[in-house]
Amino acid sequence: MKKIEDYVRSIPDFPEPGIIFRDITSVLQDADGLHLAIDSMQELLKDVDFDVVVGAESRGFVFGAPIAYNLHKPFVLIRKKGKLPCETVSKEYDLEYGSAEIEMHKDSIKPGQKVVLVDDLIATGGTIQAAAELVESLGGEVVKIIFLMELAGLKGRELLKKYDVASVIRYEGK
Repeated sequence: MKKIEDYVRSIPDFPEPGIIFRDITSVLQDADGLHLAIDSMQELLKDVDFDVVVGAESRGFVFGAPIAYNLHKPFVLIRKKGKLPCETVSKEYDLEYGSAEIEMHKDSIKPGQKVVLVDDLIATGGTIQAAAELVESLGGEVVKIIFLMELAGLKGRELLKKYDVASVIRYEGK
């Protein structure tokens, strides 16, 4: 039986020398790999009491929506600014080179709802921290944050230390 790590393609020296890029497209392109990824992430939620699954654009949609479907929970999108049609709340955050802004519908989280955040990868943690702050600004409680992969060398978990964070795969480097 293959492990999820066996489906992840590692590409050395991309996008620059010394970096090993962990490519999840190879997971998605294999039916067994995709099934294992969803099941493994969902397993991280087995003892968690929650109301809503929230996915960060775009790969958080890929993993979050099937988990929400399987567990019969609503699914909420967090998108890049300007992509949602109704009234939104937004959060700007820093990137390695510059900044970005994400938003969600103002009515997507009700006060007191327990929320699970889903994304494919934790690197520096900035995007998912902004997502958690958006959820909290609407009165939601982030009860768990899950990822398929973690690049531990980028220390994103430290930024999220006030949350319960879990990942299926952990790579020690960057």
